[in-house]
Amino acid sequence: MSLTLPKQYEFLSRFYRLSIINILSNITEPLAGLFSIAFLGHLTQIHHLAGVTICTTLFNCIYSLFIFLRMATTGVTAIATGQEDREKMLLVGLRNGLIALGIGLIILILQYPVQQLWFASMSASPEVKASGIAYFNARIWAAPAIFLNVVMIGWFLGREQSQKVLLMTVVANVANIGFDYLFIIRWDWASTGAGLSQTISQYLMLLAGTILVSQDVEWEEVRIAIEKLWDTQAFKAIFIINGDIFIRSLANMTAFFIFISLSSMMGVTILAENALIVQVIMIGSFGIEGIKFSVETLSGNFKGKKAIEQLIPLLQVATGSCLVIALFISVASVLFPDTVFGLLTDHAEIIEKVKIHVFWLFSMLGFSAFSNVLEGYFVGIAEPSALRNSAVIGSILGFAPFAGAAWYFQSNHMLFLAYSLSTVIQVVVLGVQLPGTLKESPATNVITRPESSQGLEA
Repeated sequence: MSLTLPKQYEFLSRFYRLSIINILSNITEPLAGLFSIAFLGHLTQIHHLAGVTICTTLFNCIYSLFIFLRMATTGVTAIATGQEDREKMLLVGLRNGLIALGIGLIILILQYPVQQLWFASMSASPEVKASGIAYFNARIWAAPAIFLNVVMIGWFLGREQSQKVLLMTVVANVANIGFDYLFIIRWDWASTGAGLSQTISQYLMLLAGTILVSQDVEWEEVRIAIEKLWDTQAFKAIFIINGDIFIRSLANMTAFFIFISLSSMMGVTILAENALIVQVIMIGSFGIEGIKFSVETLSGNFKGKKAIEQLIPLLQVATGSCLVIALFISVASVLFPDTVFGLLTDHAEIIEKVKIHVFWLFSMLGFSAFSNVLEGYFVGIAEPSALRNSAVIGSILGFAPFAGAAWYFQSNHMLFLAYSLSTVIQVVVLGVQLPGTLKESPATNVITRPESSQGLEA
C-alpha cells in the first residue's frame, strides 16, 4: 500500500534530497578544517594551534560579515526560479559577483592594517601571535576567490542545484587536506603551510565553479544580461538586502570576536579548549546549515510560486531535522569526550578542561537549530530586516551583559551562557515576526520591480 502525502507536504522528497546534498557539501569544510587543527594540534609546540585559532577567528569574522553575498543571492535567485525568470537569475549572479570581486580586492589592499589591528587586540604570547601572522600572510590572498565562490554557491543553491555546490566543495576540501598534509607534516611549514593550503584550495574551487557555470549558461544569455547589468535601481535593491544582512552578520561576529578575545584573556589552555569546542559546534552547525540552505531555496521558491500553504510545513520538517542533528552531536561529545576531542589534540590537560564545559553543546546547538531554520526562511522570502533586528537585539540584550560578567568573574561557564542567550533571543524575535510573513507580500516582487523597496522593509 502506497503512502500518499498531504498536498502541503509534497515537497518532502525535494527537501531531503537538497538537505542531504547540502549537508554533505557543508560537512566537508569543517572536516577539512579539523584536519588542519589535528595536524597542528599534534605538533610539539601548541602555539601553532593557538595562533591559527586566533587568526581563523579573524577570517571567520571577515567572511561571515560578507556572507550576505551568498544569502542575498540565494534568496532572490530562488524567488526568480519560482517565477521562472531566467534573465533575472543571471542578473542576480552577475551583479553580486561584481560586488564580490570588488570586496575581495579591497580586502587585499587593506590587509596590513587589518592584520595589525587584529593582533594588537589579542592578549596572546609573542609565539602565538607570530604563528597567527604567518597564517594570515599566507591565507589572505584567497579573499577574491572566496567571495566569488560564495556568490556562485548562493546562485546554485537558489536554483536548487546543490549537487554542483557539493562538487565545488569536494574539490576545494580534498585539495586542502592534501596540501595541509604536504605543507604541515611533510615540509614542516606549520601555520604558514595551513594558510597556503587554504589559498590554493579556494582558487581550485573557483575554477571548478566557473566550469560548472559555463556548462549551464549560454554566452548569448550572458551577453544580453550584461547589457542590462548597470541598473541603478536594481543595484539599490541589492544593497538594501545586503545591508540588512551585513548588519546581522556584524552583530553576530562582534559577539563571536568578544567570545574568542575573552577566551584568550583567560589563558592559552582555555583558548585552546574553547577552540576545540567551537570546532565541534561548527561540525553540528554545518549540518544544521545544510538544512537551512534547503529552507532558503524552497521558501523562496514557494514564495515565487505563491504556494504560501507549504511554508509552515517546511518550517516544521526543517526544525525537527535540525534538532536531530544537534542532539546527536551533543550526546556523542558529552558521552565520549576522550574519543571526540582526542581526534583533535593529544594534550590531555586540554581535554580535561573540555569535559567541564562540553555540556554547553546542548544549548548552543539546540537553539542554533531553531535560529538557523528561521534565518533560512527569512532569507528565502527576501525579508532580511528581520535578521538584522534579531541579531542586534540578541547581541545587546543576551550576549553583552553576560559576556561582561564572564570577564569580571573570569568564568568560562558564563561566557558560554552569554552566547547561548544571544541565540535564544534571536529565535524569539524571529518567531514574533513569523506570522506576518505567512501571506502574499511585496517580497515576491523584489526582483521584478527593483525600484521598489517595500518588500525589504519590516
